[in-house]
Amino acid sequence: MTTQKTLTPQAWAELTLLGVIWGASFLSIRIALDTVPFMTSVLHRVFWATLVLWAYIFVRRLPVPKDPRICAAFLVMGLLNNVLPFSLMAWGQLYVETGLTSILNAATAVFGVLLAALFFQDERLSKMRFLGIGLGFLGVAIAIGLGNFTSLNPSNLGQLAILSGTLCYAFAAVWARLYLGALPPQIAAAGMLTASTVLMLPLAVTVDGVPDLNLPWKTWTAIGYYSVIATAGAYLLYYRVLALAGSGNLMLVTLIIPPVAILLGSVIRDESLPPNAFAGFAVLAVGLLILNRASRQD
Repeated sequence: MTTQKTLTPQAWAELTLLGVIWGASFLSIRIALDTVPFMTSVLHRVFWATLVLWAYIFVRRLPVPKDPRICAAFLVMGLLNNVLPFSLMAWGQLYVETGLTSILNAATAVFGVLLAALFFQDERLSKMRFLGIGLGFLGVAIAIGLGNFTSLNPSNLGQLAILSGTLCYAFAAVWARLYLGALPPQIAAAGMLTASTVLMLPLAVTVDGVPDLNLPWKTWTAIGYYSVIATAGAYLLYYRVLALAGSGNLMLVTLIIPPVAILLGSVIRDESLPPNAFAGFAVLAVGLLILNRASRQD
């Protein structure tokens, strides 16, 4: 069942911090992609984040499960929550502006509500949720540009890849609730990222070759940010915010991410978005607010 809590000042502060961290991650990924192939960029992301989370677990002396079935669940979770969406979105960012990527990423929350209703009996689709989902998808369509659905080019394919990544995130949330809900969240995150590293390593080496570690300082800074801070650190912060704010309010983080990413993309990379992208985000934001309000009434 979707949980809802009152947002305290501390919860608002940590929710905003999480949104800023994730908003800046889109820029850091795009900077790294100037030098590093997209699959190798994903390998960096999951590998370094894995090391940080296992160090955290070691220091905190958290119990580590040894059940083979849990390891298998980690593999599926790593595929759905990291390998596929990280790869699809990184490839998509080669052709899509940083800000627009972050707007499309907000569709994760819409897909999440829809899939939760399909898989779980306690997540019913009320009229208000139907309205929120409908506005969410309409906002995405406007942001992409309705005319772009009639043709295929690298930009359109990149946008479709990013949306496919958000759908993977939504399926991952379902899988986590079904098979990993009993684990401490730090263990679940570390296990998932470990499995992701195991899956990404042969893929990245086969497609991109052995990773080149002789990279410019700017690239290493970007990799360090999106792997250590925006992945490992953000996972730990995410679960803190989830406990403080509840899953319904956590959806609001998707409204904070795009303005941060749009601003950074404009200032750092001189990107500009067409008016339909902002109009689409506005409609999508209304849909997300309606979904948030619907969770308050359940």
